[in-house]
Amino acid sequence: MRELDAVLQAFLEEAYDDLSDDDKSRLLVILDLPDPELYGYLVRRHEPEDPDIARLISRIRQASSART
Repeated sequence: MRELDAVLQAFLEEAYDDLSDDDKSRLLVILDLPDPELYGYLVRRHEPEDPDIARLISRIRQASSART
């Protein structure tokens, strides 16, 4: 999905260097999710069960909304 690519690319450019090593590992988990599942998280259709993944998804959402 191009929308996902744009959101994630913006987040990576803006915030990747500031992520902890643990969050960088979590980001890899997020990037391995199927596109429909990741999209659902980003548009708040559902929330990840893992609180650390949920926190990082929230950070990606915030970065995306700050750019619009």
